[in-house]
Amino acid sequence: MTKSTHPPIDTELTVGQVASRAGVAVSTLHFYEAKGLIHSWRNAGNQRRYPREVLRRVAVIKVAQRTGIPLAEIQSALSSLPENRTPTAADWKKLSSRWRASLEARIECLVRLRDQLDGCIGCGCLSLKSCPLRNPWDELGEQGPGARLLEPKG
Repeated sequence: MTKSTHPPIDTELTVGQVASRAGVAVSTLHFYEAKGLIHSWRNAGNQRRYPREVLRRVAVIKVAQRTGIPLAEIQSALSSLPENRTPTAADWKKLSSRWRASLEARIECLVRLRDQLDGCIGCGCLSLKSCPLRNPWDELGEQGPGARLLEPKG
């Protein structure tokens, strides 16, 4: 029987190790922790330590964020998982199915916006104040200054 030459797998990681391996800044980990997305504990020297499983959680968070899922929704979904267990393929299937409808709705909204954008530029008015498609009778101006929703309430 041959002895393994691989070093033992760390079961607890420093904040720097997690940041390096997950490809995020240390401040991102602190932010995720403040939002309840991940958890750590303090060792005898009062230094943060993370379970190895946090790497998978950070990967799930990053993927969800890339698809535009708000952190509040990510936190809600992750709270349904056991805290000290690596998320599994079944966990990911459960989480992603929760986000699929929201993602599809945003894709449809972006497609409509893209298609309307071509038509708007084609009309030649280029006036948000008087545009009959996006802001008829300057209704948005009556709501005060600042950005307004692009899609009509429905």
